[in-house]
Amino acid sequence: HDPDEGHKPKRVASLLTTNPSLTRFICTELTRGYFLEHNEAKYTERRERVYTCMRIPKELEKLMIFGFFLCVDAFLYVFTLLPLRVLLALLRLFTLPCCGFSGSRLLQPAQVCDMLRGLILVLCFSMMHYVDYSMMYHLIRGQSVIKLYIIYNMLEVADRLFSSFGQDILDALYWTATEPKERKRDNIGVIPHFFMAVFYVFLHAILIMVQASTLNVAFNSHNKSLLTIMMSNNFVEIKGSVFKKFEKNNLFQMSNSDIKERFTSYVLLLIVCLRNMEQFSWNPDHLWVLFPDVFMVVTSEVAVDVIKHAFITKFNDITADVYSEYRASLAFDLVSSRQKNACTDYSDSVARRMGFIPLPLAVLLIRVVMSSVRLQGALSYTCVLLFYLGLVTLKVLNSIVLLGKSCVYVKRAKMEDKLFERPSTAPSSSAKSPSKADPASPTSSSISSVTTQPIPRTDLFPPPFTYPSPAKPDEEEEEEAQLPSETKHKTSKKDLLEIDRFTICGNRID
Repeated sequence: HDPDEGHKPKRVASLLTTNPSLTRFICTELTRGYFLEHNEAKYTERRERVYTCMRIPKELEKLMIFGFFLCVDAFLYVFTLLPLRVLLALLRLFTLPCCGFSGSRLLQPAQVCDMLRGLILVLCFSMMHYVDYSMMYHLIRGQSVIKLYIIYNMLEVADRLFSSFGQDILDALYWTATEPKERKRDNIGVIPHFFMAVFYVFLHAILIMVQASTLNVAFNSHNKSLLTIMMSNNFVEIKGSVFKKFEKNNLFQMSNSDIKERFTSYVLLLIVCLRNMEQFSWNPDHLWVLFPDVFMVVTSEVAVDVIKHAFITKFNDITADVYSEYRASLAFDLVSSRQKNACTDYSDSVARRMGFIPLPLAVLLIRVVMSSVRLQGALSYTCVLLFYLGLVTLKVLNSIVLLGKSCVYVKRAKMEDKLFERPSTAPSSSAKSPSKADPASPTSSSISSVTTQPIPRTDLFPPPFTYPSPAKPDEEEEEEAQLPSETKHKTSKKDLLEIDRFTICGNRID
């Protein structure tokens, strides 16, 4: 009880009867006080939001770096291990009459897919020889700046559409070629699917070539106006995404899309540097001329991603810890692809997650390198061999480090039990696991044993032994207290693992 409460009406009346004075008003404005502690919860929440925004760059870059090296691993696979796997498949195919036929298949499904990939690469590379890069460059250079800006935006949209539909075409080809014979086939055949895949990879490679040519024109323009406009286009992306409603799954899709875009932009910058260095006879001094523009493009990409994710998490009340969940989901793909009962190759898994399809980009890079570098004499071929061995070494070391890091992330996220769940037989678009494993329950198998699992049939693959998990009412009450009952975010890791690929260009917001 305030002892002065009874005197308040008298005090107010005395203030009202006092003659108003400018001096008294100014003194009151200069000396009046207020207490923030009376609204402690509000200001504590504001401070936590500031801390979350400060943590976003670090957590986001951890995810981006991990995803970038996953894309590097899938991209290097096309140049290093895929040719060796194709040679092993051809060796098995040619030596089969000598060794005798045993088994129901001429080749294993993975070998069939590898041969199809190799054949698509060879055919598309042969077709790309009929596309003149120099003529395309000069044709684009003759256009006005505003027209090139519109063309570049259209190319970005077309690239997302191609990536969204391209993996479906490749998956349809792989499944049609390896589908068991005893099943009733309701498809148009392997050859039509193969020509569709070749046509897609060729068109996508040409589209990326036009993107690289436009970027090259922007680098070589005297006033750099086109490059400035293209960089400002990245900041326009903030306006289109920050003020939309995002949930965890939508933000996961956007994060994967940003990883893919960043890796693709780095490869495009590499192509631009190769073309410019060839025009200046590989003069190392010209590289320092290109360096400021390259640095500007990379810096703008990183700045836009940081600002965009910082404000998306702020407006949607998403914590910075969600990026560690995204990283664990990507790590889960890598670890599960190393099992002998894996249902897909890791490069295809990366393509579905991020929309990154390495085949068109690999075709274009091979085409640019072959046209930029002249091979003459035995020494040049020796250098090519050494360069290839270096790429193989880099690929193996990168895979080993990624696998070790992925095992750590999966174990830290308590997702080990999901590695030994029975494979679902439903289609991926509507597959729902019948039971939810408790992420906190330990498993009897270690994470390092995923590379030595036997080849099981579904009926011979027992579920993992898990200890009964005790009820956790306190944690459930805390989660329900943090989130409204009607508008809870879907926080289970199972939801992230079920996101297969992009829907509507990979950026659908419900």
